[in-house]
Amino acid sequence: MKKNLLVIIGCFLSLSLFAQTNDSIMVKKIVDETMTNGTAYNNLRRLCKEVGPRLSGSVKFIQGAMLTKKMMQEMGADTVYLQECMVPHWVRGAKEKGDITLKGGKKYQFKLCALGNSVGTGDKGVSSTVIEVNTLKELQELGTDRIKGKIVFFNFPMNQTYIETFRAYGESGVSRTRGPALAAKYGAVGAIVRSLAINLNDFPHTGTTVYNDSFPKIPAVAISTNDAEYFSKELKKGNVEKVFFWTGSKMLPDTIGYNVIAEVRGSQFPEQIITVGGHLDSWDLAEGANDDGTGVVQGMEVLRTMIALGIKPKRTIRAVAFANEENGGRGAQKYLAEAKAKKEQHFLALESDGGGFTPRGFGLDMTASQREAILKWKPLFLPYGVYDFSKGGGGSDIGPLKEMGTAMVGLSTDSQRYFDIHHAATDVFENVSRRELLLGAANMAALIWLVSEYGL
Repeated sequence: MKKNLLVIIGCFLSLSLFAQTNDSIMVKKIVDETMTNGTAYNNLRRLCKEVGPRLSGSVKFIQGAMLTKKMMQEMGADTVYLQECMVPHWVRGAKEKGDITLKGGKKYQFKLCALGNSVGTGDKGVSSTVIEVNTLKELQELGTDRIKGKIVFFNFPMNQTYIETFRAYGESGVSRTRGPALAAKYGAVGAIVRSLAINLNDFPHTGTTVYNDSFPKIPAVAISTNDAEYFSKELKKGNVEKVFFWTGSKMLPDTIGYNVIAEVRGSQFPEQIITVGGHLDSWDLAEGANDDGTGVVQGMEVLRTMIALGIKPKRTIRAVAFANEENGGRGAQKYLAEAKAKKEQHFLALESDGGGFTPRGFGLDMTASQREAILKWKPLFLPYGVYDFSKGGGGSDIGPLKEMGTAMVGLSTDSQRYFDIHHAATDVFENVSRRELLLGAANMAALIWLVSEYGL
């Protein structure tokens, strides 16, 4: 009996080792194909240079959607289609301007930009004295008596001690998203926000601010981190007499946008859908290369690699270029609505929205048993630099699918340089490394293949 048991155990271990070896061989094929023949970098070049900035509601966004559809068709996907949705239509208007009047009449010119979705100042601009705050609690404690009629300067530096820079972004980001509306509650006439950049530089970073309909909508701008440092020092020395800024931004009626979707049908479980991709829209200051052109082309590369290798995935794989992540999330909402209306089974979703930097791992937001299934594959990824399989993850575009029970995965990249370019004029194609971009796509393709092949 004992001998038979040992034979059975030996056979099981041999089969397990054989499966792991085969999986390792397939993962290497996927990585080699992506790294050698990948088209993601050239597709990103086309998206950035032939189209450029792709703000929701703009003509450039529509051009970007049509080019993305064309590139997806060129890959040879089974199906490529547009999913229409209504999106916000915010326009920046003419170049913003602003300055500080120092004691003695000297002026210092700001490097600034309007925050996304913010109202304009009107022809005369906004001019007033300034009060600096370093937390939202401090703003609330000052109250109406101290704030009314003033411009509030939100100086929330990103925490330098956080190695994971997205954590710092999350903490400081409230100054931009919630700060202007809260300042308006206490009677402020304008808001100036320190850019959400981890390093000091001269590039202002835009991004969405969210108004509260219970309070007036006040104009809001971001200034560069170098200007924020200078401004704060002069305020503390009592050298600032007043501040002026002008913006011409405004919100127009909603207009049409599109999710762009490419699909390879599953061979055994076509009803089980795996979604992979990023968001097509970008802010208008630059080309939206790392945020999030890289995620879009990486999702497309997952499909291209499988088609090139002749892989017939067991489950349906969709590459999705989502609309309107930056200032509304309408594309994600539409994708969920269509999935629910069609009673689709969304098995897993993987989002790339951390830039085309070196991949470090995957964030996993799923059940414990699903996470354990993925962790068993960790040794397959170690040769390709991916080691971090942490809890949490996903992304704002795939996030709504969670209500359908979908397992969420987010590609984790080395984030140290991401907030030098995020939402700024520096987010251009030249700041993307071909090798890093393809390495991210290769690891995404490997994980998608494993999930499609074995399930969770």
